[in-house]
Amino acid sequence: MLWLKTFHVLFVMAWMAGVFYTPRILVHYVEGMAANEDTRRLVTMAERLFKFSSVMAVPALVGGLILWLHYGITGHWLHAKLALVGGLLAYQFKTYLYIRQMKAKEPLRTSFFFRIYNEAALIFVVPILILVIVKPF
Repeated sequence: MLWLKTFHVLFVMAWMAGVFYTPRILVHYVEGMAANEDTRRLVTMAERLFKFSSVMAVPALVGGLILWLHYGITGHWLHAKLALVGGLLAYQFKTYLYIRQMKAKEPLRTSFFFRIYNEAALIFVVPILILVIVKPF
């Protein structure tokens, strides 16, 4: 099971790289559009990074599910963690919707919004880490 844990953590890290950086691309896109700059490369970058991140999410989630089933479905900390992972998936789906808007050249929110949105993933990630390591309840 230690190998599975290792790969689970590795895939989660790869997934989080996309979760944290894709909104930053949205910031640059909005600012680039406001400055009448060529933003086509940012659209491509956002799409590719999102795809990579989504692909990495699958083995992370599957590995987590296997670990969950192996160690048992116990502990309230685990239920809280699963709820937060669900929130993180919703966050990633919302990012996907923003990327679709960007690709369609539809109006997006402000760069300030996306700066805050970029940090909002921490609302899910930090408590997940605390729950996994500390197991407070």
